[in-house]
Amino acid sequence: MSRPFPRPGMHVTLRQLRVFETVARLGSFTRAAEELFLSQPTVSMQVKQLAEAVEQPLFEQVGKKIYLTEIGEELQRTCREVFEAWARFEMTAADLKGMKKGRLRIACATTAKYFLPRLLGPFCERFPGIDVRLEIGNREVIIDRLARNDDDLYILGNPPQQFDIAMHPFLDNALVAVAPSHHPLCREKHIPLAAFARERMLLRERGSGTRMVTEKFFRDHGIEITAKMEIGSNEAIKQAVAGGLGVSVMPHHALLMEPMGGEVTVLPVEGFPIERSWYVVYPGNKQLSVVAQAFFDYLQNEARRHLGPAITAAAAQLAGGSQ
Repeated sequence: MSRPFPRPGMHVTLRQLRVFETVARLGSFTRAAEELFLSQPTVSMQVKQLAEAVEQPLFEQVGKKIYLTEIGEELQRTCREVFEAWARFEMTAADLKGMKKGRLRIACATTAKYFLPRLLGPFCERFPGIDVRLEIGNREVIIDRLARNDDDLYILGNPPQQFDIAMHPFLDNALVAVAPSHHPLCREKHIPLAAFARERMLLRERGSGTRMVTEKFFRDHGIEITAKMEIGSNEAIKQAVAGGLGVSVMPHHALLMEPMGGEVTVLPVEGFPIERSWYVVYPGNKQLSVVAQAFFDYLQNEARRHLGPAITAAAAQLAGGSQ
């Protein structure tokens, strides 16, 4: 389909495109007006003028809801491309002046919140002109954002296989078996995988990357595990394990960055830890902006150096509390 971008001679402004994109994204003229600090009649007029220039209706109303028409959907995609291209130009212009400026949009899986802020801190100090927007969600949420190309970069421990993506490992992401420190298994030196699987298992919710990897690991060893309790966050799992509700499998970072003071113990279970990596991901055909490329290079070259001391200290504390 040909792009509905204005023909030569059409009088269309960047402001009209910005207003239209905001209405399309929010699905509401009222909410768009609030976000843009404009009156609702002004928003309606801008969209009306744009529709007249395109010579086709951009929205249709059903009841109290508005929906994009087919040409409206195509224009929304075009707007995103235009705004992304303009943002890249602004960042490139700033880079040519010798200063990194612009906006960095990152979406990360829930567990990455334990270490990503520690990496963003030094990066933002180095480039104070960069504004960062960080979205956090479970794996399914982040993959949906990746499919829509909502962000510049994505941090995932288990990247999807169904998309054309570029994926680059930058940090270890091991999964460990854990139990409350008073559990009988904590006295064992070597725990068979089957024995661990018979315990009351606490698992993350479906859609979590940790849950997917854990179930696959046991399945590959001929064991089917059943969640006795599904829990929606690593913090809640740690508290549940510490409270004696069962055992679990969780990212080592979740323990290292926020240890439980000896209440949770890492178990020497057969096959553990499950060695994995954190990946920085983006669509395979995407050209990274100057700012996104700067953060990508930073992750590749400096993530381990910045996190190393904190991880080493936390590991020592965890080991001391487990003795």
